[in-house]
Amino acid sequence: MNPQIWWFISRSSGIIAWGLLTLAVCWGLFVSTKAVAKASTPAWLLDLHRFLGGMSVVFTGIHLVGLWADSYVQFGWAELFIPMASTWKPGAVAFGVVSFYVLVAVQATSLMMKRLPRRLWRSVHRLSLPLYAVATYHGLAAGSDRTNVGFRVASLVSVNIVAFLAIVLVLASRKAALAKAATPPRERTAVLVD
Repeated sequence: MNPQIWWFISRSSGIIAWGLLTLAVCWGLFVSTKAVAKASTPAWLLDLHRFLGGMSVVFTGIHLVGLWADSYVQFGWAELFIPMASTWKPGAVAFGVVSFYVLVAVQATSLMMKRLPRRLWRSVHRLSLPLYAVATYHGLAAGSDRTNVGFRVASLVSVNIVAFLAIVLVLASRKAALAKAATPPRERTAVLVD
């Protein structure tokens, strides 16, 4: 067995987790903008979004196990779960730790969506965009593939897609709010009884 197997597992699972997170965020933004054809069923759309988010949690877990099992840089439980505990690139690793906690919070509230107040669920779910930004920074600053041209191009493309979809969502939300405000309330007519 290759002695670097855990390092390879950690690297690949981290990139896969980031890719799945990117897809989950893009899909969530895409669905939120109502850009998806109306022929699709909402249950299927939500299931795909949840699947992508859930798989990003699974691959993040594999990433953490790979880091813990690898012997090149010693990552114990403190380094994996406490921000700034790592001596190896402490800031960049801290961004990864914070990303993990936010990812778990977003995914847990998604699974409990029907049991939570809508306002709480929405507040936590809006953390998905900062989560994506922090996770992307973590990958570019701490990852050993940060110098890989393919990874850098994929990061740049994904950042642009997420930013575009986020802007479309904001503009669509504002347009809907303006349309709602411009629509006069239904005027009540008086009924005359003779």
